[in-house]
Amino acid sequence: MARRPDQVHLSGRILFLCDDADLVTRQLAGEDLEWTPAMRLRDNISTDEITPAYICYYFDETLGEFPYLGLKAGDQFPITRGSVKRGGFVASVAGKRRGKGSSREQSPYAELCAGIKLVLGESIERIYHENCQNLGVLTSTDFSVLERLKSGEPIPLSVFMQGEGEITRGIIEYGGLFNYNVARLQGMVRVPPIATPRRPMTIGEKIFARHWVVDAAAGKIGVPAVKPGDEGFVVTDIRFSHEYVTPMSAIFFEQFVGEDQPLNDPSSIFFFRDHLTFLDQAMRPEHIEMGLLDVAAQLEKKQREFAAAKGVKLYGQLEKRLNVMGALAATGSEAICHSKILEAHALPGQIIIGSDSHTPHAGAVGCIAFGVGTTAVFNSWITKDVRVQVPKSFRVTVRGRKPDNVTAKDFMLRILRHPYVKNGDAIGQIVEYAGDAVEALSVDERATMTNMAAEVGAFTGIIAPDGKTVDYLVEARGLDRAEAERLCEGLVSDPGAEYVKEIDFDASTLKPMVALPGDPGNGLYVEELGGPVKIDIAYAGSCTAGKREDMDMYARVFREAVERGVRVAPWIQCYIQCGSQDVFRYCQERGYDQVFREVGATFIEPSCGACINAGPGVSRQKTDVTISAINRNFPGRSGPGQLYLASPYTVAASALTGYITVWESERATAPV
Repeated sequence: MARRPDQVHLSGRILFLCDDADLVTRQLAGEDLEWTPAMRLRDNISTDEITPAYICYYFDETLGEFPYLGLKAGDQFPITRGSVKRGGFVASVAGKRRGKGSSREQSPYAELCAGIKLVLGESIERIYHENCQNLGVLTSTDFSVLERLKSGEPIPLSVFMQGEGEITRGIIEYGGLFNYNVARLQGMVRVPPIATPRRPMTIGEKIFARHWVVDAAAGKIGVPAVKPGDEGFVVTDIRFSHEYVTPMSAIFFEQFVGEDQPLNDPSSIFFFRDHLTFLDQAMRPEHIEMGLLDVAAQLEKKQREFAAAKGVKLYGQLEKRLNVMGALAATGSEAICHSKILEAHALPGQIIIGSDSHTPHAGAVGCIAFGVGTTAVFNSWITKDVRVQVPKSFRVTVRGRKPDNVTAKDFMLRILRHPYVKNGDAIGQIVEYAGDAVEALSVDERATMTNMAAEVGAFTGIIAPDGKTVDYLVEARGLDRAEAERLCEGLVSDPGAEYVKEIDFDASTLKPMVALPGDPGNGLYVEELGGPVKIDIAYAGSCTAGKREDMDMYARVFREAVERGVRVAPWIQCYIQCGSQDVFRYCQERGYDQVFREVGATFIEPSCGACINAGPGVSRQKTDVTISAINRNFPGRSGPGQLYLASPYTVAASALTGYITVWESERATAPV
């Protein structure tokens, strides 16, 4: 495989992603701006803004028509289809936490196909950063590059390797992960060995050390110790992807490896049809007119055919059935990927990779689970391993006894507004949750915390397995108790293990919280809202809030309401959606489905749905206000309206009053 030259020649314009819509529009019209530190660049540009969910129905070069289509500048969306590609831009520049949110590789791929070969940001989120590198897109946080770029001066390739480990430098040198892996498998590059001496390690470091690839050809796995910064490959236990990612990975595999070639250990690979099962109920008419429903259908078809050809287990969509009008109606999926991986597959001490930023969900049972992009998924089908640079760890300790109406979601909204997290200092780190308040949580509630490591910007989230983990593996998963105890043995951080930051707070001081629209880090106590906030939609569900215990919470609030003769406020659309068929059946067995119907809520089958702007519960207009128990509320994430995040208790109580409302046992308080 050919390496890149030592000097990079980039010819083209620079696009500054500004907070001022007029400045963006002027650039698209042909004006070149002069960079100054005073320029207000957009911070927190999510992948939902780079490529809104409906754009990701495409999985080829067509994506080059759409980068930044969801970018909000002020109150406007100044970028239109094809405008970036027509503008002749070779680089784009943003502020802090560029590429946060979803792991979708469609975002950097759309940029690449539009001509963008270099992305700059004051800070860049981990998964997006890796996806860029894996595709061959150059990245930098060094704004001095702009002067060289403007003058047409060749830029040393080494500039884009600063601070990177040897393997990452190699991936940059070879122009992407696949080329590097080919060179690795052909013996053209040598993975540098690590010789970290035994040292106190965190849980995450211990798991990495156990899975470290020493000699892939000889099957030699495991080293005595690792430390932050060590770079190499780790063998995976589970690899999964969903219909947004599998088709693009499949195309890459067929193009670069061959249609008839087998996958490496298909028994440890899982595919999911979970994001778009209700799309026909949620897609906007103008998008249907664009033919996007037909485009999206190709995702399902490609994944299903590839799964059958390669012998991969597919958790698919339920069969459509006739509705009351006699028409075929959409149905849900067997399970959302995160839900099923935790319910049926994840085990303590494993390494799990998935095509979704919320893969850390499985960290609730003490495994290292992290999101990767399309290219990493495709490469793992060949090698069964994945590259890592051991992250630093920080610990969040939650002590004390929480109030009855405070949940793990409130823990997370409190953590997300901490300056260390909100300022982006936690990007790419392992967040380890600890403390007696965390230990008191069920595995379901722990999964809320590890799931939302994605919103922290962390590499993953993990909780040390304990007696509750053992009970869960025995009672919910059917493992032998001795085997469950063996799996959990030793999975605890050593005394003296290093953390770059420790955050500590008292759960007893917490109150129910909400995150204001725009970002999960906009957390406030409900009582701080300053007045009543009327809502139009209450959405309870998805992976973060569609587990058994979440259903217990909704049912608790609504059962009390039924007993008092109270129903969902008449103007409210209230939806409850499970994370899996297992949870759906759990609700039926306990009579929760009847309670939900009696109170006036619509109970719908599993799917990502509204969380990904693709199901019942999405807003339809800018004036709509939603309160939801999902994990993120980036602009456009669940429709054009305003989206508040809250706990299952708060969402249910708010549905009853029609205003954002704190729930208290035996009653929903008046709106605040």
